[in-house]
Amino acid sequence: MDFFSIASGSSGNCICVGDDSTHVMIDAGISGKRIEAGMNKYDYTTADMAGLLVTHEHSDHVSGLGVIARKYHIPIYATAPTIRAIRSMKSLGVVDDTLFNVIKPDEDFSIGSLKIHPFRISHDAADPVAYRIENDNSKVAVCTDLGYYDAYIVDNLTNLDALLLEANHDIHMLEVGSYPYPLKQRILGNYGHLSNEASGKLLSQILHDDMKHIFLGHLSHENNYPDLAYETVRLEVTMDQSTPYNAADFDITVASRSEVSEKITL
Repeated sequence: MDFFSIASGSSGNCICVGDDSTHVMIDAGISGKRIEAGMNKYDYTTADMAGLLVTHEHSDHVSGLGVIARKYHIPIYATAPTIRAIRSMKSLGVVDDTLFNVIKPDEDFSIGSLKIHPFRISHDAADPVAYRIENDNSKVAVCTDLGYYDAYIVDNLTNLDALLLEANHDIHMLEVGSYPYPLKQRILGNYGHLSNEASGKLLSQILHDDMKHIFLGHLSHENNYPDLAYETVRLEVTMDQSTPYNAADFDITVASRSEVSEKITL
């Protein structure tokens, strides 16, 4: 299975996952031109995608959806409330209703050789989900835009081969930064985003001997730095007395807002 990020951050998100027979993209929050260029880096095209999995309707996850849908007629998968929210967004233009496929959290569905498991996340959107994707050989997940995690999230992220996990902000940078107070409270709240520290604590609970790669994603441009996210998450893992692992035991990288990541082949 191949796994790479075309963009991951507060300004736009698009991830590609697939195997020899089926590929899907998760979110289309950047321009169609950037998506195509990102696919081309690894000899794929947007037209190769068998489906577009939407996590939620915020613009950094769907701003390119209208163009992609009209140009390539790729089936779109999202929960019913998310689809209703997307349809109400005039900025996306007209999208063919027949392209939308309704999914439900915790109910598996298949696209070609891939089994998709959507699961609920806590975020201030209509009905947001994260995705776990697997085939006969590998399991990966993309989990961002969650205000907090609990045993349910941990259960959905167990026994993965690779993961893209949110490390959105440094708490101190956010608290002293220029954001208005209500926005700071939103980000720090239960329907906001996962901090670097929380990301490291969550990662500590799901690491296992066969984990091949972890991407840290959805970093805030204003309230985080890639090196800070990387070092903070690693420190949380290493300092956690409940896990036998050190961060150095694992391949951890930061997915860029503007550059295509390395491709992980499992």
